[in-house]
Amino acid sequence: MAKRKAPEVNAGSMADIAFLLLIFFLVTTTIETDSGINRKLPPMEDQIDPPIIREKNIFTVVVNKNNQLLVEESLTDIKDLRGLAVDFLDNGGGSGEEACSYCQGSGDSRSSDNPDKAIISLKNDRETQYKVYIAVQNELVAAYNVLRNREFARLNPNMGISYVEADLIYSDPRTTGDDKANLKEKLDVVKLLYPQKLSEAEPSKVN
Repeated sequence: MAKRKAPEVNAGSMADIAFLLLIFFLVTTTIETDSGINRKLPPMEDQIDPPIIREKNIFTVVVNKNNQLLVEESLTDIKDLRGLAVDFLDNGGGSGEEACSYCQGSGDSRSSDNPDKAIISLKNDRETQYKVYIAVQNELVAAYNVLRNREFARLNPNMGISYVEADLIYSDPRTTGDDKANLKEKLDVVKLLYPQKLSEAEPSKVN
């Protein structure tokens, strides 16, 4: 009786299948890699001590838990806040390099040297009503705008608009690029004369 030959396996087909599987896994497999944002860290610098601020250059405004306004530790009505802030910012009590040539204040040596040195410090209690806090903020910002309006009109007498109006035009998306560039230059000059330095301290905790 003749022996039966064992069936042969087509090795060529197996190689093709293995190659196709290899290609499949190479294409579909995702290899995780570490990702991040490239940043060049600044060089190490020596720690610089904060500048010393004279007490007379700080205008303290406090709103207590009873919504009472204290300006320089004196109980004050909110309607008087804007005027008091203007007097402080525009005082011009400095001399020499700290003198202010454009200030129109009283020049009291016990108050701020110049607008660049003048800082308004605002502090409130955690129980201060939000509407009172906003009202105080508005009055302080308005004090800066009073002085900026004055200087804008002095430096740009032919424009016929105030600093606030010019700033609104500058912020309007309908204003052309050339007009924006022209306004920005004028606005920046006035901002340098009366920089808004309004410091808000951490609210006080109420026991």
